[in-house]
Amino acid sequence: MSHRDPNSASIRDVIGDLDALLEPGRYRDYGPNGLQVPGREDVVTVVTGVSAHAELFARAAELGADLVLTHHGILWDSAPRRIDAAMKRRLKLLFDHDMALAAYHLPLDGNLEVGNNALLARALGATDVEPFGEHGTATIGVRARFPEPVAHAELLTRVETVCGQTPLAFPTGPDPVSTIGIVSGAGSDYLIEAAEAGLDAFLTGEPTERAMADAAERHLTYIAAGHYATEVLGVQALGERLAGAFDIQHRFVDVSNPI
Repeated sequence: MSHRDPNSASIRDVIGDLDALLEPGRYRDYGPNGLQVPGREDVVTVVTGVSAHAELFARAAELGADLVLTHHGILWDSAPRRIDAAMKRRLKLLFDHDMALAAYHLPLDGNLEVGNNALLARALGATDVEPFGEHGTATIGVRARFPEPVAHAELLTRVETVCGQTPLAFPTGPDPVSTIGIVSGAGSDYLIEAAEAGLDAFLTGEPTERAMADAAERHLTYIAAGHYATEVLGVQALGERLAGAFDIQHRFVDVSNPI
């Protein structure tokens, strides 16, 4: 496919920039970060999305993507060590359109500049964003403070506005809320760490059954706003950063997922 826009960047330079920003070597992750599938050597258009799958790849191809950049890639330590029909279709879409695929998982959660959790905190109006959520020798979440305490109802309204869907919430903590911990995606297990840190509220993506009792017994407000919904901001910010740094095109593709 030919491109009308003469501006382009080397895929090596793009991945090098992302690696320098996100420092994937600091994280004990569940799959490889960085370039997962090679494609064209030059990038004119980068398409971002939360999760790497066939629908995203098909829509990226329609947009003329040279690089697809996601939070969830296609390679996981727990995945079967074989290529099944679904994986074949995903790879075929990438190969047929000569699109590269790069993914950054935990590094994109923990980064304090463009990470999912730092961006969520700021979007909710919180400040004093600090690392939170220990994972090995790194942290994957943030803790933050509201300049003025926020009533439960107002906080839930803000979460719904930022995440685009009504969250599941157990408002069993202090009201109003002064401090919050955030670990996006499947971060419910960090509820205990948030309580031990003396935080008023904890926000994650996916709920667990034990969260209701854990939150009530620890006098903490628990909010689960969706795995996908809590992990949209980071990859969008990465795409915009690349567009500005390399003068290339960026398009975000929203394959919405209520989970």
